Amino acid sequence: MLDMDTPQPVRGNFERQLLRVQRDLLRMGALVENSCVLAREALCDRNLDAAQRLHRHDKQIDQFYRQIEVDCMHLFTLQAQPEAEDLRRIGAFMQLVRDLERIGDYAEDLGEVAIKLFPYPVHPLMGRVQTMLDRCRSMVAMCLLALSDLDAASGLEIKQKDDAIDTDYDELYALLAHQTNLVGSVEPTVLLVLAIRYMERIADHATNIGKRVAYIVTGERT
Repeated sequence: MLDMDTPQPVRGNFERQLLRVQRDLLRMGALVENSCVLAREALCDRNLDAAQRLHRHDKQIDQFYRQIEVDCMHLFTLQAQPEAEDLRRIGAFMQLVRDLERIGDYAEDLGEVAIKLFPYPVHPLMGRVQTMLDRCRSMVAMCLLALSDLDAASGLEIKQKDDAIDTDYDELYALLAHQTNLVGSVEPTVLLVLAIRYMERIADHATNIGKRVAYIVTGERT
């Protein structure tokens, strides 16, 4: 039976537009995930080319961010009487796109840290930093997979990974802040403190994305 309040052609157009926004979010997410890979190459492999490519990636991410926000606002105008599920999904998409954009920004920040660290010898704690960054990259991949599949359970599992990142941050911060055998410039230590803070924030935003995916599916906030 046709819903007389929502003509079928209008509803069909709305659904198509909604799917397009979701696809664009995933395309943006792929760029963000690749930025995390470049950040790892820049910081841990001392790859200056990767660090420089991060800036170009961030510009593309920002373009997606602006376009998706506009498209979400347009979606609100397509339905005279949007269903609760429609409003929930559009609202979550508008929050998701901000989380993705912030992850991209932090990945670019890690590239800038890598450029400043390049003249210095490899820091003794870089192995621990790399482990933390690999955990962050895994969380970003997990949240994007949850978004692609609209899998609430997978989205909520990401929080458990965030606990490990928080532990990494606390332990690394303590080691960096309480070094007693510093020789030469303090700049590498300060830069690594910044780097682990950026990683901790990446993990927080990946966790947010997982929660928002669960909200889209279940309608329940966690």
